[in-house]
Amino acid sequence: MEHWQQLLRGSLTKPEEIAKRFDLDVEEVKKVAEVFQFRITPYYASLIKEKGDPIYRQIVPDVEELAEKSGIADPLSEDKDSPVPSIVHRYPDRVLFLVSHSCASYCRFCTRKRKVGNSDKINPRHIDAGIEYIRQHSEIRDVIVSGGDPLMLADSKLEYILSSLRSIKHIEIIRIGSRVPCFLPQRVTPELVNMLKKYHPLYMNVHFNHPDEITEESSRALNLLADAGIPLGNQTVLLKGVNDNPETMKRLMQKLLTVRVRPYYIYQADYVQGTGYLRTRVEKGLEIMQALRGWTSGLAVPAFVIDAPGGGGKIPLLPEYVQSVDDEKVVMRNYKGELFVYPQESKAGSPSVPANAHKAPRCPALEAFPELEEIIC
Repeated sequence: MEHWQQLLRGSLTKPEEIAKRFDLDVEEVKKVAEVFQFRITPYYASLIKEKGDPIYRQIVPDVEELAEKSGIADPLSEDKDSPVPSIVHRYPDRVLFLVSHSCASYCRFCTRKRKVGNSDKINPRHIDAGIEYIRQHSEIRDVIVSGGDPLMLADSKLEYILSSLRSIKHIEIIRIGSRVPCFLPQRVTPELVNMLKKYHPLYMNVHFNHPDEITEESSRALNLLADAGIPLGNQTVLLKGVNDNPETMKRLMQKLLTVRVRPYYIYQADYVQGTGYLRTRVEKGLEIMQALRGWTSGLAVPAFVIDAPGGGGKIPLLPEYVQSVDDEKVVMRNYKGELFVYPQESKAGSPSVPANAHKAPRCPALEAFPELEEIIC
């Protein structure tokens, strides 16, 4: 048994253990356990500083999961777009390939709470059917290997999947989605990354939600993956009481860059049954994006998206920077709220000169380009 597997065996998995560790009502924990999976690795539990802190809220079962009435079991309608049990085929050129039902720890806000931890719903016996589906559909060029968590598989099983996918000529890129570098960074071994790098171009999206999750151990794991030439992106979920303030989110994004992880998405929390106590209003995400754009490196600014309920796919949202667009000009505001004007090209190829151009209040562009006054003010 590998070291990471030994560590995993020491996880908190019983209601009695959870209740004792965090001073909870054991009967309430048992009720949650009847409906939703839970597991907390010793490593991740060690990051909890106090009851109710940002790490705690992500992972410790809460009776509010049962009391909350809003939400949908399958909010993204993945089952509707599943032609075979292991595949979700929503977008034209890519598929989601579910290969593992297990996670190192179970997030309380998981979009697949209905499936994860249940081998009847995500089962290895469906892997070959998924590979065959991908082989038969030449429009698929991009495969996202997910679950559960693919890195919970043994190296040999994961390599079987990757080698099978890489043998399909129309597959251009393979992506792995994993929260293991956050929950169980000891799983990321030299043996694992040496296997992974045989199947380039291979990308990995990891999942960190709070700057305290970027530790010496997780940094080691991420740098090991990056050293193997695997481009790393991060998907963050916006969560109440975890990262729903601009300063926390900015620190997270900046720390990710120090360990060579590119911020990719901030997700509005999915409309999942039992997760209402962790969801924020959408305006909070827009406020956070406003506090990132221009106030820190562009590398540290991900896209803010809602994965639309009902299977609409990922829809980007951002603060409104464009104030108006017409035939003569585009009026924009910058991150400080100052207005600037960009002259539109006329059909003849020169800037249009409006008869009664709108004069934007505070027009800093004129300070640098006074010759544009006739055109834009």
